[in-house]
Parts: sequence; structure tokens; C-alpha cells
Amino acid sequence: MTGSAARTATLVLMGVTGVGKTTIMTSLAERLGWPTAEGDGFHSPENVARMRSGEPLTDDDRRPWLAAISAWIGEREAANGGAGENALVTCSALKRSYRDLLRRGHPSVWFVHLVAPVPTLDWRLRERQGHYMPRALLGSQLEILEPLGVDEPGTVVPTDAITDEIVAAILSLLEARGASA
Repeated sequence: MTGSAARTATLVLMGVTGVGKTTIMTSLAERLGWPTAEGDGFHSPENVARMRSGEPLTDDDRRPWLAAISAWIGEREAANGGAGENALVTCSALKRSYRDLLRRGHPSVWFVHLVAPVPTLDWRLRERQGHYMPRALLGSQLEILEPLGVDEPGTVVPTDAITDEIVAAILSLLEARGASA
């Protein structure tokens, strides 16, 4: 796709459960004023029930979820009469094939792979309240996680600093890419 959508930015905040996707998205949205979407909100009730019970999702389980997120990205690119709008979305995007689906036909997509040491992730998941994703699924996510390829649009950002520092680092990267609020 060419045109104005290529000048917009859709940041896909990706990574395993507990890495801070929602926290970082919320802080970025406060600073940027961009539309946001929580990737977990696109899961079917069946997928949520599976995860809640500790059952990892399969690729087949994830396809409709990823397609729904991709459609949301397309809506952002088509907004404003086709001029597009910048946006933020969380999505684990653990495998290259998942990321390929998210960016197929969407030139605005740029991945921010959030990472943290496993003990930090484990602690965050023990402390987290009110989320259906159990700590027991962290291992399965780490097993299938494929790091960003050198040919994928994006960067890796550690999340073992304070939120303001992480957000500042992402904003600097955005500025370097020429994206603005």
C-alpha cells in the first residue's frame, strides 16, 4: 500500500504476558493522544476461557484474533478520508508469522518488542490483579517467542526501567523515524 498511510505510524507494542504492553501503551497514549486498542479485547470468549484455564492457544486459535487486530489497523490507516491516523495497539505478536499477518497491507506498522528478564516477568504476573492470563502460560509464550528479524520494522525496548524512561525511549525512536503526534 502506498500513499498517506505510509506516513502514519501504528505502533504494535508486542511481547510476552507481563512485559508491560498495556502500561506502556497507556502512558504513550497520554503523551501522544493517539487512538489505542488493547489486543486482548479482540480475543473471542472461547480463547479467553482457554487462557483463563491455563491452556495455551494454538495458531488456529490466534488467526481470527490477529485478523481482527489487522482490520483495526486498516481502519486507522483509512481514517480521515484516507489520510490515516497514528495509533497504538498491544498484541503479543509472538511469532514472525503473526507479525507478518499484522503488517500485510499495512505500511504503518512498526513493532516495539518490549522485553524484561524472566524473574521480572514472573514477579509482575504474581502481583497482577484481574487479568485472565495466568502466570502458568508465561513459559509457553517464552517457548514460541521469535525475536524480531532484522528485516522486520521495529525495535527492542527493555521494560525493566521506570515507565517514564521507557516511554521517553520510545518517543525518541518515533521522532527519529519522523513520526509525530
